[in-house]
Amino acid sequence: MAKWGQGDPRWIVEERADATNVNNWHWTERNVSSWSEERLRSLLFAVSVEGPEGACAVTDVSKLEGEACINNRKGKLFYFYEWVIRANWTGTTKTGVKYRGTVDVANLSDENDADDLDISVSLCADHPPTPLLQLMRTKGIPEVRRALGLYMTQLQTEFSQGMILPTASGAPAPPPQPQSKPQVQSKTQISSAPSRASSSIELTSTRNINLKETFNTSPDELYNTFISQDFVQIFTRSVAQLDVRKGGKFQLLDGSVSGEFVQLVQDKGLEMKWRFRTWPKDHHATVILLFEDQGGETLLSVDIQGVPSGFEDSTREGWNRFYLQAIKQTFGY
Repeated sequence: MAKWGQGDPRWIVEERADATNVNNWHWTERNVSSWSEERLRSLLFAVSVEGPEGACAVTDVSKLEGEACINNRKGKLFYFYEWVIRANWTGTTKTGVKYRGTVDVANLSDENDADDLDISVSLCADHPPTPLLQLMRTKGIPEVRRALGLYMTQLQTEFSQGMILPTASGAPAPPPQPQSKPQVQSKTQISSAPSRASSSIELTSTRNINLKETFNTSPDELYNTFISQDFVQIFTRSVAQLDVRKGGKFQLLDGSVSGEFVQLVQDKGLEMKWRFRTWPKDHHATVILLFEDQGGETLLSVDIQGVPSGFEDSTREGWNRFYLQAIKQTFGY
């Protein structure tokens, strides 16, 4: 018998009381179907394009059938996934006429690269011909392909962590970076008037969005959910970067959302400059969050000012799905 600390590191047992399948050396499997469904919906929902014809965005995923898993055998990872997807898109012409259609992906699997995916775009049968269909074919399909390629990459990087456990001789994990504490303006009130954000372009038309949602938690807990990098990464299920201070930058959903903190009033409100990656270059909306104590519950008011025309539906749905409902489902609020 080898002495303590010697021998094949794959069979080191000091970290396991029962010494069963140490370091996942034997065949292990992790079902990632639920994670994949959440991630695919998130990535597809961020798809939007714009051109002289108007603007188009994916607004729903009506069909997502398949499965995904990761297998580990003797320190080697094997990825198996196969999905059939149908997403719905909405387009708006420059004159404000709306059209709807579908995006179909029939062969998203471990056997195909992103460039090999068969992606088709169509218009709903009851809609007349429109140049928006060509916009989705020329610009929308590459964006869908990019989103699905990102899913493939994330499946093999972020979610596979822990499938191969560290050996006794492995380098220790780097310590977590200290998170900067928010600089709070305790005596400053956040008003509903938007701050003037610097922008290199002038948009001819923008829209405002107002949302309200009640959470079964206190204002301080809900406020902390929005400014804690750990909490944000949990409810968005993706990497996030937050510099929580006045003037601090943030990125969410793998860079699909970015912005800057304008004002922070502890447990009362937040004001941010906020944008989707697919919005016109350098354009930010002003987002104001107000937290109102209602005796055991918190009423959150979301005021989004300056959303580019054609993006209001996707922005409203994005906030409902990836902020409000995601927080409720993740933390039980």
